[in-house]
Amino acid sequence: MAVVVQDSYLVGLIGSGIGPSLSPALHEREAQRQGLRYAYRLLDIDVLGVRPEAVGDLLSAARERGFDGLNITHPCKQLVLPHLDALTPQAEALGAVNTVVVEDGRTVGHNTDVTGFAASFARGLPDVPLERVVQLGAGGAGAAVAHAVLTLGAGLVTVVDALSDRAAGLAASLNRHFGPGRAEAAGPDRLAALLARADGVVHATPTGMAAHPGLPFAAELLRPGLWVADVVYRPLETELLRAARAVGCAVLDGGGMAVFQAADAFRLFTGREPDSAAMLADFAGMAGGAQNPAGHAVRQPHDSRPGHHPGPHQGI
Repeated sequence: MAVVVQDSYLVGLIGSGIGPSLSPALHEREAQRQGLRYAYRLLDIDVLGVRPEAVGDLLSAARERGFDGLNITHPCKQLVLPHLDALTPQAEALGAVNTVVVEDGRTVGHNTDVTGFAASFARGLPDVPLERVVQLGAGGAGAAVAHAVLTLGAGLVTVVDALSDRAAGLAASLNRHFGPGRAEAAGPDRLAALLARADGVVHATPTGMAAHPGLPFAAELLRPGLWVADVVYRPLETELLRAARAVGCAVLDGGGMAVFQAADAFRLFTGREPDSAAMLADFAGMAGGAQNPAGHAVRQPHDSRPGHHPGPHQGI
C-alpha cells in the first residue's frame, strides 16, 4: 500500500437504491476521529437514471473529478471489472470488486467483502462447526462470503442459486482456488436435503432486504443445530434471522460484515488504521442494534446439539 500523506479525501459509492446506506456515516465519522476532511458521496444509478452497465462511465467521471476511491455495490460489483486498470489477486479470483482505489490516476479493484465477512464471522460465531456449509446465492456478495467461509476452514461449501450456471461457475472457481472437493453446486430443489445435514447456512441473496421482504426458504427447514449467517443488514434483523432465532439457531446478522468491510476500505482509501471497535459502536447506534450489536451472534438457551430439532447491497 502506498504511503499517503494527504488529509483530505473524496470518496463515494456506486450502486442501485443506495440512499439508506450507512457507509457515508461510517466513513465520515471515522475520518472525523482521525482529524481528516472526508466527503463520501452516493452515486445512485437509480437516481441518476442510468443502467448498471454505465458503471464504467461513472467511474471515469469520478476519476476526472478527483475521487480518491469508490465503493461498488449491487448490481455493479462484477460489471465494473472491465473498466479497471488493475485487480488485486483476491479480487481477480473472486471476479467481483467492492472497492476501487485511485492511485496515480489508475483504478485498482479490491474486495473487502471477503475480509469483512471473515472478521465478522470469526467474531460472532467463533466456535460453530464448519464441516458442511450451505450457501444461498452465487453473485458478487456470494463469491466473497464463500471465499471467506473456506478461508475460515469450512470442509465443503455447497452453493445454491436459482441460476444453475452461476452456482456451477462459483463452485468451479472455489475448487480451483482452494483445491478439489471443497465446493459443489446444487439447485434449490436439493435445499431441504442439504439443510437437513448441514452445520450451517450462509444467506447471500437480496431476499430479506427492505425492498425484497420474505424468507429465502421455508422456515420449517430451520432446526436448532443449524447456525445461520445473513449478509443483509438493512434491516439488521431479517425475516430469516427472526425465524432462525425463534427455533433456537445461533445467528449472525450482516452488521459486522458491513462494518469490517468499511474499515478495510477506509484503510485502503487513506492508508490509515481505522478504529474498528469505534466503527462497530457507530453502526450499532445508527442501525438500532441494541438487541443484537453488530457482528455478534445471538444464541437461545436450548440443546443445540446437531440432530435436535438474484446480488444485494450486502456489506455496503
